[in-house]
Amino acid sequence: MPIVYSSLNHAMRVPLAAEIHSRPFMKLEAPELISHFAIYRNPDLGAGAPSGHIHHKTLNALCAHFGVSAPANDAKYFYHDFGKFRLKWECHTEFSTYTFALRPDLEYTTEEAFEHMPVTHLPQEWLLSLKGRVMVAAHVALEKGGAEVESLQRIFEGNTMAGSQVMQGGELYSDFAIQSDGFSRFVIRDVGMRAQQAGRLVQRVLEIETYRMFALLGLPQAQQAAPALNAIEGELVTLAADMVQTDAAQIEDGMGDGVVEQKLLGEITRLAARIEKLSLETSYRFSASKAYFRLVHARIDELREIRIEGIPNVAEFMDRRLTPAMNTCEAVAARQEALARRVANTNDLLRTRVGIIQEQQNRKILQSMNRRAAQQLRLQQAVEGLSVAAISYYVVGLIGYSTKAVKAAGIIGNPDVVIGLAVPVVLGAVWLSLRNMHKRLHTA
Repeated sequence: MPIVYSSLNHAMRVPLAAEIHSRPFMKLEAPELISHFAIYRNPDLGAGAPSGHIHHKTLNALCAHFGVSAPANDAKYFYHDFGKFRLKWECHTEFSTYTFALRPDLEYTTEEAFEHMPVTHLPQEWLLSLKGRVMVAAHVALEKGGAEVESLQRIFEGNTMAGSQVMQGGELYSDFAIQSDGFSRFVIRDVGMRAQQAGRLVQRVLEIETYRMFALLGLPQAQQAAPALNAIEGELVTLAADMVQTDAAQIEDGMGDGVVEQKLLGEITRLAARIEKLSLETSYRFSASKAYFRLVHARIDELREIRIEGIPNVAEFMDRRLTPAMNTCEAVAARQEALARRVANTNDLLRTRVGIIQEQQNRKILQSMNRRAAQQLRLQQAVEGLSVAAISYYVVGLIGYSTKAVKAAGIIGNPDVVIGLAVPVVLGAVWLSLRNMHKRLHTA
């Protein structure tokens, strides 16, 4: 039974199935002239900020100029034949690409072809609206048949040219440099490509150029981060030396009061905040550059290059010029992570020292409290000796009053003798009573 009811499908089945076909390559057949732009997001937006609205606004302005209906605001791909040229638009995370293609009415030489590119049909107002946002601007001349390689040197203005046989039927030449007209140039020759192969080759070449430029965005940040890392490392070395000197002084003079450690702890905390701020500012760009670099290598592998004697191929060209820049970004990123770990380890060590000092201070406080408690105990014992005498005095006084009363009754003759004999007995009884009371309290 065919599945014709939409209720049977998962909600994401159709969108996910369409995703793999959402960015098809253009159908090109030599001769073709192609102009390509990669438009960066608004520079005022932060790293990773959504910029789809900016991309659609730029596309809508171009469509409005030619009276063409613009795509929906959630569209990621747009293709339309404007008559004078064909447009393929793609929206990516932080940039959008515009690929304009036209089939020339006349036969041009390779040098003349770059003077009749589709960019000549674009409105100047729209081009001026891209101020400060054009990251890639490239021209591609797709030609039929081969020709002498030496004639291409004039097109690339004498720069070092890279080239190779690609995809078993094509030839690719470029210097990957921005020429005097502000565009980089690519010459692709069809010497036996199959149907639709030219479109795939042009797309891969333009993706190599686009991803190469966006991968290099991490290099300026890496170069700017290096002096900051040097300063942080220098301060960390100085702080570690201060910690060692503090240890030596404390060994000679005894454990310190912790004031120096608190100062060092404040400094290491500021270093940790600086390295964290630097990491937050560069981590997104370094990760993006690494991802773009992988895409460049993937697209180069898809070219299936065969060397042309005397000319470096694209893989060698990129390996010599792009790879060192990416290695710099990776080295700075690894250096940031290592420095953050060193700062964290120093911070932990310093906090441990502060904790030990606090424990020593607490121990001294407890010892002084014990000494004061012992003094209070001795004072209390002295007071208790006086209390024995006072209690005995009052008890003997009571006995004296009693014996005088008994003498008045004629029972005894001399009460002083009785009082004298009662004094040691009363002292002993009071002392034993207080001692037994202390023992019961101590036992409890």
